[in-house]
Amino acid sequence: NSSVDGNILSDDVIIGSVDGVGGVSNSSESTGASVTGSGLLPLPPGRTAGLPPLKPPPGKAIPLPPEPPPPPKAPAKAAPPPPKLKPFFWDKVSATPDQAMVWHQIKSGSFQFNEEMIENLFGYTAPEKNKVEKKKNSSQEPASQFIQILDPKKAQNLSILLRALNVTTEEVSDALLEGNELPAELIQTLLKMAPTSDEELKLRLFSGELSQLGPAERFLKALVDIPFAYHRMEALLFMGTLEEEIASAMESFKTLEVASKELRNSRLFLKLLEAVLKTGNRMNDGTFRGGAQAFKLDTLLKLSDVKGGVRAARARRESMSFSNMSVKTEDLLEEISPDTEDHYRTLGLQVVSRLSSELENVKKAAAIDADGLTGSVSKLGHAQLKTRDFLNKEMKDLEEDSGFHEVLKSFVQSSEGEVMSLLEEEKRITALVKSTGDYFHGNSGRDEGLRLFTIVRDFLLMLDKVCKEVEAAQKKSAQKALKKETSTASSTSSTTTQSQPPPPTDPRTKLMPAIAERRPQNSSSSSSTESSDDDSE
Repeated sequence: NSSVDGNILSDDVIIGSVDGVGGVSNSSESTGASVTGSGLLPLPPGRTAGLPPLKPPPGKAIPLPPEPPPPPKAPAKAAPPPPKLKPFFWDKVSATPDQAMVWHQIKSGSFQFNEEMIENLFGYTAPEKNKVEKKKNSSQEPASQFIQILDPKKAQNLSILLRALNVTTEEVSDALLEGNELPAELIQTLLKMAPTSDEELKLRLFSGELSQLGPAERFLKALVDIPFAYHRMEALLFMGTLEEEIASAMESFKTLEVASKELRNSRLFLKLLEAVLKTGNRMNDGTFRGGAQAFKLDTLLKLSDVKGGVRAARARRESMSFSNMSVKTEDLLEEISPDTEDHYRTLGLQVVSRLSSELENVKKAAAIDADGLTGSVSKLGHAQLKTRDFLNKEMKDLEEDSGFHEVLKSFVQSSEGEVMSLLEEEKRITALVKSTGDYFHGNSGRDEGLRLFTIVRDFLLMLDKVCKEVEAAQKKSAQKALKKETSTASSTSSTTTQSQPPPPTDPRTKLMPAIAERRPQNSSSSSSTESSDDDSE
């Protein structure tokens, strides 16, 4: 069915053309290669065009083509990493398996959280690069537009403060020129953020457009153009805080005065010192410490060191009370007389417990900061002098006829008397406190300040604690004694019952015991017999 023209050059190459059904022409592409003219047409080994496979020559094996490599596998899509969450800082504890802990119950708990909700609440997403660059560029744009004179951090803080307090440049300028009131916080911050001499010079010499300056520079530019702007701020601050400072100092002085009088005039405190002095001299009898006429109040804080003797005395008193109860048991049913030692001891405890309330102002005085109070009063005095000098020198040379000048002049005249009175009161109270210390410690020549009140305050705290302990011990002892009395009374009553004589018996039973034995059984018959005998008689 086919015709072949050509010669076989080799086992696997055919030269020529193949015509017919299933033939391959020179232009065919049966092998995937283009053939032009009478070119060579490569065929698979052992195959000829349109012919059955040729047999290999004996002794020669036909090499097989290498297997095509497997198609590359598409890379598996990696699971997206879990979103990064905000850290939760804590101190981990190792839950030991051999010890019962609450954490062992949590492991088997039913609580489950929503992963999506956790990611939404605590997810940390890094800002996109474009947004960061955009924000960076936007933040850099205004900085490049303004002329920077102040320190960048100072300028930023001042701008934030002005926005937070909602204060305009015009309001501050009017206050410095007319003497209007300004918030103390604002003035204090402005004084802290005052420009340096170099920055102030640059602000004064700046002659360009104000729009070229940042908010902080524009604000300070308006201030430095006002003569003595920061001296005016100091005066305004002193004017706004003087009344409050004077009231606070006078209240502290009043507390110190009342505390000194309370401590001097307390009869109960005097009796307590007497008891400590006499007891201490008795304990120190025969030593160089004995025969003391006074002692420093610091000694009161050492009384807790001899508390063991109180326990011994209490134990001895309890043993004596028990021995007294065993001597006279009939006295247990009687009421305790109010003249007993325990009754007076209870009354004394109640009186001593009131000492803390009597010296209430002493405890308040101990809480006062003496150095802070002295420094505050001294600061007010210096501020008064500085303000007066500013009025009489700088403002006078300025010859400014403004509202600020009039307000400052009126304030200096009215406040001078108040400050002088405060300074005189400080001297008087200081002398009173020193004399109170000398009243208890003698003329030691050393100014201890408010240390005396601190010592008494600490002693009162210790005394309150001891009074509570003694009161609790007395209640416990009374309950124990009452329990002892009750048990003793019950045992006494049972002993009395057992020692009572038996009821009198019929003497006839002793003479005729046989009749006594038969009497219960024959009681009815005997009674009937007696009745019949009576009838017969």
